[in-house]
Amino acid sequence: MENQINIAGMERQPTSTARMPKELLEKAKKQMDEISEEDYAKVMGLVAVCKREWRSILHKTPDDYGMTGWEDIYFPADDGVPISGWYIPAKGGESDKLIIFNHALPMSRAGFQGHMGMPWAGFIDIEIDFVVQMKILTDAGYNVLAYDMRNHGQSGTANNGMSGIGQLEWRDCVGAKKYVDAHPRLSKMKVALFNQCLGGISQWVALDKHPELFENVKCFVSPLVPNMRNIYRAFSELYGVPQYLELLDFELLRAGGFTMDEMDPRKYTKNVTMPLIMWQVARDSWTKNPESAQSTFDSIPGNNKELIWVDSDNRFKDGYNYFGRTPEKVLAFLDKHMK
Repeated sequence: MENQINIAGMERQPTSTARMPKELLEKAKKQMDEISEEDYAKVMGLVAVCKREWRSILHKTPDDYGMTGWEDIYFPADDGVPISGWYIPAKGGESDKLIIFNHALPMSRAGFQGHMGMPWAGFIDIEIDFVVQMKILTDAGYNVLAYDMRNHGQSGTANNGMSGIGQLEWRDCVGAKKYVDAHPRLSKMKVALFNQCLGGISQWVALDKHPELFENVKCFVSPLVPNMRNIYRAFSELYGVPQYLELLDFELLRAGGFTMDEMDPRKYTKNVTMPLIMWQVARDSWTKNPESAQSTFDSIPGNNKELIWVDSDNRFKDGYNYFGRTPEKVLAFLDKHMK
């Protein structure tokens, strides 16, 4: 793998504040020179977490659970990317309470269809059902606005298909809130956020950049927000390539993405000040829990927050399906703050 990184060919050497400082770039070059083709393929497999060749589909709609009066909606993200979604009124008729709901990577507003086979089963071969979660919310008297993030579901392709783990997708969160604020009925409703994983960190970045836009948000359900350095640490150990994290950062940049430290959620929590409830998987095999999630949670300011530990090691099966199976704590939280 020689001659893949030519530091001498740079016009100016990177500084300590560069996206990849000189020391880390030199380590990446050394790793590139030493790595085997087999291990390099594993590193590129880790890059594919952020840049996939497939996307999730809408394998369910609100019709699957007998929800009525719902409609397809669409609006632009803050940078113009077309975003597709659903508006689902509360059971029995539209209420004055709105949940803005988004999803995790690599899912869609409907969830994830790994049970339907390849290519999705190559990621994980189980179903994540977000539509039943919307059913629970609408049955409890909440209207739901759910949407696909860019490069997911039926929303537009952008940034050459790269996920920024919030660094790009925050624009979708801003677009959703501007859509609500401009709507003749939705703009008059009490608003809460229910944003998971990728959607959660994207919302944190949106709050960091445009806090004024979210001043009227009553509360925030923010489960499973990822720390990508710890996720990549866990997977690199699983794949047997933990010595190549600097090379992984380099390849993420070369794919048009962001370094692990740029995607650190703790950098974007200062405006997450509304009441918040989060859950994380206690022994999450996909990351370094409990320390990773606890560190993220501790970075959120204030005391009006709660962290629920899901007693499992399966992030997908038990983490993303937690609310659909045991909604009582979250509904009590919403009812308390949305009165």
